[in-house]
Amino acid sequence: MSSAPLTAELLPAGLDAYLVRFALTPDPTAMGAARRFAAALEQTPPDGVEEIAAALVSVLVRLDPAAEREVIRAQLADLAQAVVKGPLDLPPPTRRWTIPITFGGEAGPQLAQVSAALNLTEDAAVDQVCAADLRVLTIGFAPGQPYIGLMPEAWNLPRMSELNPSVPAGALVVAVRQFVLFGAESATGWQQIGQAAFRSFVPSRTPPMPLRGGDAIRFARASADDIARLTTDNDPMGGARLETL
Repeated sequence: MSSAPLTAELLPAGLDAYLVRFALTPDPTAMGAARRFAAALEQTPPDGVEEIAAALVSVLVRLDPAAEREVIRAQLADLAQAVVKGPLDLPPPTRRWTIPITFGGEAGPQLAQVSAALNLTEDAAVDQVCAADLRVLTIGFAPGQPYIGLMPEAWNLPRMSELNPSVPAGALVVAVRQFVLFGAESATGWQQIGQAAFRSFVPSRTPPMPLRGGDAIRFARASADDIARLTTDNDPMGGARLETL
């Protein structure tokens, strides 16, 4: 946790939105505050709020253009100040996903590099990943794409010095104590350590984007054959299991 006092900024974002920002960098305390603020708004949205979009340390609140803007601004400010007073950890999850991953080899070409940076064997690094109680911190960059964390401080690994021009859909990549699970083929500067059959965005699936901010995540070790089978089994969730808590 950060030792600096947490503050909340309420900033206009165009003509019909406010940005509530708790930090400028991905500080764990600010992440918890942003998630608590978003969860409170989602549970009881003020009249006139049309959209709530949470990022890592901020929340965008879009309004009906006809709404009483100053009234909503005062409500957002009061809620932000209440959140800042604590508690500041992530709110308890209401759902938990278990997602099978195959690690290393062709599915995780940078696992050896990541393990060496951690001074761990590959098996020990994978054990830490699979033992971690992780959360969806935010959805962003691409439709349905989750940022998942946080790993311990030792996992505060830098991005690669050169861009990987392409990782496949389902790639599990890591940097700065976080994971991204790609829903589609993409370039990235993060290091790929594994592969899932699960896809975070499938337009024809119901729902197309099943993960939500705040969801708990557990990764489960699977063989390459398991992931290949799940990929070809037409399982819309790629073997991922959802538990309501």
